Amino acid sequence: MASVTLKSVSKRWGSVTAVDDVSLDIADGEFMVLLGPSGCGKTTTMRMVAGLDDPSEGDILIGDRVVNDLAPGDRDLAMVFQNYGLYPHMTVAENIGYPLKVARVGKAERTERVRAAAARVELEAYLERKPQALSGGQRQRVALARAIVRTPRLFLMDEPLSNLDAKLRVSMRAQLKHLQHELATTTIYVTHDQVEAMTLADRVAVMSKGKLQQVGAPLDIYNRPANVFVAGFLGNPSMNLIAAQAEGGRLIHAAFSLPADTVRPGKVFVGQRPEDMKVTEPEKGDFRGEVFSAELLGDAALITVRLNGDLVAVKAPKDVRARMGDVVGVSFDPAMLHLFDGQSGERLADRNGEAGKVTPFPQARGERHP
Repeated sequence: MASVTLKSVSKRWGSVTAVDDVSLDIADGEFMVLLGPSGCGKTTTMRMVAGLDDPSEGDILIGDRVVNDLAPGDRDLAMVFQNYGLYPHMTVAENIGYPLKVARVGKAERTERVRAAAARVELEAYLERKPQALSGGQRQRVALARAIVRTPRLFLMDEPLSNLDAKLRVSMRAQLKHLQHELATTTIYVTHDQVEAMTLADRVAVMSKGKLQQVGAPLDIYNRPANVFVAGFLGNPSMNLIAAQAEGGRLIHAAFSLPADTVRPGKVFVGQRPEDMKVTEPEKGDFRGEVFSAELLGDAALITVRLNGDLVAVKAPKDVRARMGDVVGVSFDPAMLHLFDGQSGERLADRNGEAGKVTPFPQARGERHP
């Protein structure tokens, strides 16, 4: 196992900057998720750790060793990709054991290690099949087994569940989390799916336009997003963000007025997650608006309400009576408001005086979260 450290790492192709001055400390045995939209630099960051791309600036360390000039094959890592990359003419056992064959591991030891890796991902009954006889989830497990059979110091996973259907993704997330906990191998996992990030990660590094936006435990980032981008990206549905004006100790909007005695005058974004808001009778809410849509989610209902030019999403009890076109009231939870600067988009200090900053180097390395 090994820690991974990125020190002011950048990657440029001509005038295009894909990764911009990223510093990140990944602890030994940690499951770190790089999260962000397509084109944000997360895959390029992982490829530089793997040695497939060279950094334009900065240093990459695996353990205590700078690996900038080290070939990928000498970094003792294994990669799992979105496309499984299995050899169609080989059996499952041969696919899993291929890295050991290349490393000239003896046949008897190879067979034993292949069976052990297959057992970890519940593939013992499929060792003699070929990939075309497997489901998508089984093929992904073959790719995982091929990665773990070498017992590398570091796993790199690039959108490994993207090709699976929704039900399989849920199952594979559980398998991945259990497997990484069992192996305790440092893992860097790239995804655009915030549900994967929330469920899998010890810590999440949120990226946008090549820059780190925030690093922290999933719940910490969810509860205290550092800026408007993180607030809007993490959460399903995402946080409601409403432009307002802070003046006279209040947050002023055409449709509502809320107390905000600690906020300096100026433009702000008022943020609140859908689960912290309530649908009420029209005359009882902080504002009222027309129901734009009403969706039954199973355990709850998602009610979207027009607020002038904004659409505000509210999670309500599943038996709430609200139909498209109805006028309803909506209430904020004043204890769960998030306020962001209207110009920079950065989080404003809350009542504790804390503002939710980017933390590339956490104080406690390797702290694991459930």
